[in-house]
Formats: sequence, structure tokens, C-alpha cells
Amino acid sequence: MYVHLLDGTYELFRHFYGVPPQQAPDGQEVGAVRGVLASVLRMFEEETTHLGVATDHVVESFRNELWPDYKTGDDIDPNLRSQFDLMEDGLTALGVVVWPMIELEADDALAAAAKRAAADPAVERVFICTPDKDLGQSVVADRIVQLDRRKGVLLNAAGVEEKFGVPPRSIPDYLGLVGDSADGFPGLKGWGAKSTAIVLARYETIDAIPDDADAWDITVRGRDRLAATLAADRELAMRFRDLATLRTTAEVFRDVDELRWDGPTPQLAAFAARVGDGRLVARAQAAADRAR
Repeated sequence: MYVHLLDGTYELFRHFYGVPPQQAPDGQEVGAVRGVLASVLRMFEEETTHLGVATDHVVESFRNELWPDYKTGDDIDPNLRSQFDLMEDGLTALGVVVWPMIELEADDALAAAAKRAAADPAVERVFICTPDKDLGQSVVADRIVQLDRRKGVLLNAAGVEEKFGVPPRSIPDYLGLVGDSADGFPGLKGWGAKSTAIVLARYETIDAIPDDADAWDITVRGRDRLAATLAADRELAMRFRDLATLRTTAEVFRDVDELRWDGPTPQLAAFAARVGDGRLVARAQAAADRAR
């Protein structure tokens, strides 16, 4: 069995900025939600059987307490923000398992679900469907892989290492040094992607990198400057690494069979009328009939 885990928040943003706007009968903007549901139905039509969707029910999380500039929902377009809850309602009506995160983030739920699903011997492969860099840390060999559905790019552990220059286990350290602009933390000054990959390919973790450049047994451009920066700001780098480290404690599912899609719920008709999608119910039912 294959398990697919979808980043619902990413999908909502992707469709909001990628599809034309559409209004519901009451005038609410619903184009992104309709796009997400159509995309999820396409997964079922392409023989996805087990699916879980993680969402950021609120954008802020415990990480905002760790770093004051961590991402917030302040700059989100109101027409997009108004569709967060609506997307969760629509997916639930479609019969999809949804994990709306509040204290933790959607990425944490994806990491937790991937770990739990991979522990089931009946699962052949877990697909984490998001391009977010931090999910690279959850990739395990060919068993847990990361899929960018928009670009059609699949990364196993070797692919993560080829892309970033470090193995999955070093992704939090990598982001701790280079930063992650999407999440609002900058990394350390001067630590670019190339130099960070070279250093971590040798030392694996921030903790293991010597403060003294003379103790480094690798050659990298700007070694003295990099070592001095890290020596001065090691505590900050460790905090950034903590921000980038995904938690796997989210309550997701007990048994992977909970993720099996058995078709839409009776509530889908009312939801389809709410968003003005006259084809949604028939398409969902057709997909369910083919899956049986």
C-alpha cells in the first residue's frame, strides 16, 4: 500500500495564486478551495487510496515564541485567509482525513504521519506531498519520499542529498545555518548554501563544527570568516535549527487504514452548493465507484 500525505496549506496558497478567482453564490472568494478539492480528486482518480491532509488551522505556532520574526498570518490576503476553514470543511465533506494544526504546524503533522505510516509493514512507500525544504529531514531511503506534485519531482534520501549537499538527517542543521526565508529566520551571516553543504557534509551537525578554523580538516572558501561567525553566533544557529526541526508528536492516526478513502460523505452536496461547484459531487462519486 502507498500512503500519500498532503500539505493542505501549501496547496491552498498554490491554487490561490495559480488559478482564476471564483465566487460562491454568497460572494465569498472560493477559487483556491475549489482548486484544492479538484486536485485531491485527481489524486483519487490516479489511484491514490490512502490520504491524510495536514493544515495550518492558524498560521502562528509554538515557534513564534522561540523567534519573534517567525512567520505569521498578518500579511495573508484576506481572500485567501477566509478560505482556510472552508478548505478543511470541504476536505472533510469529501471524506478525507484532515489534521488542522494549532500549536504545531502542518509540517509537524506531516512528519508525524510519515513516521507512523512507515512503521507499518503493510506500507510500501510514504509520499510527503510538499516542496517545503524542512520536510527533507523526514525522508528515509526509498521508503519515505518527498513529492513536489506541481513540478513532478520526487526526492528519496539520495535525491535530498543531491539537492542540498547533505543527507536528510542534516537538513535542520543546514537550515539553521542558511536560514529559511519562507519561515522568517535568516540563518547566520555569510553561511550560504554551498559553504554550508561542504561543512555539514564533513561534520553533519552544527555541534560538531569546531569554533577554531585551524581545527577544520576541510577546505572551504572564507573558512576563517565562517568559523568566526559561528563561534560568535552558535547559540543563534542552534535556535534556528530548533525552529527547523519538525516535531513528530502530533496526534494523527492510530492505524493506517484510517487514511483509506471510501468516497464522499453525505455533507458534500451541501458544501458543493455552498461554493457553487455543480460538478463536485458527481466527480467525487465517480472516483469512489472506480476505486471500489
